[in-house]
Amino acid sequence: MDFTSPNVQFWYDVNKNTTFKKDNRNFINTLSIEQLNTLGNVSLLDIYLSRSNVVEPHTHQNASELVYCISGAAVVSIINPFTKQLLNFPIQPGQVANVPQGWPHYEIATVDNTHLLAIFDAPVPEFIGMSDMLRLTPPGVLAHTYCLNEQMVKETLAPITDTTVIGPPANCQPAREAEAPQPYSQYPYAQGPFGHQPYPQQQYQQQPFGYLQQPNSPYFF
Repeated sequence: MDFTSPNVQFWYDVNKNTTFKKDNRNFINTLSIEQLNTLGNVSLLDIYLSRSNVVEPHTHQNASELVYCISGAAVVSIINPFTKQLLNFPIQPGQVANVPQGWPHYEIATVDNTHLLAIFDAPVPEFIGMSDMLRLTPPGVLAHTYCLNEQMVKETLAPITDTTVIGPPANCQPAREAEAPQPYSQYPYAQGPFGHQPYPQQQYQQQPFGYLQQPNSPYFF
């Protein structure tokens, strides 16, 4: 970088670079070397989520990620490719979760007005979403590889027509509409110094994904 250049940049308004927007409460702003040319080996995603919204399962093949909670609360879930375990880390303001480079992961907001800052050790964070893998892999290949019914695979994945980024999509019609989400206040530890106290992380670090959808789960929605 030529710091004597008249084009050198030292300031940028991240709010001006919204790279994905589901709605006014769920969107992502991005800062990389493409917006601020004096950045070194660092970049960030400024993430806003409402309760039960998910930054879809994905990987960053070129960077590690540090997820810092500014406000609200979220669960950062990481798949350890070496131990084959799903690790779940609840975070609230001032707490972080670290995702090693290339590891599959996702973030779920557990309260409204959640604000996360994802910091990367790369000038531009690369993103591979699970939605792209599912929609671009031929259903016949998935069915053959995993011994599945091809027609059922086609029907199940048909609604995925683009990169999801933040799910569920705005036009989603849940199959279980009759089951209303349970308020967090009914659970022990639901209220804490920040308005919401996530459950002890050690209790949920190595549970299968399915527990998130169980009615007695602290993250049921």
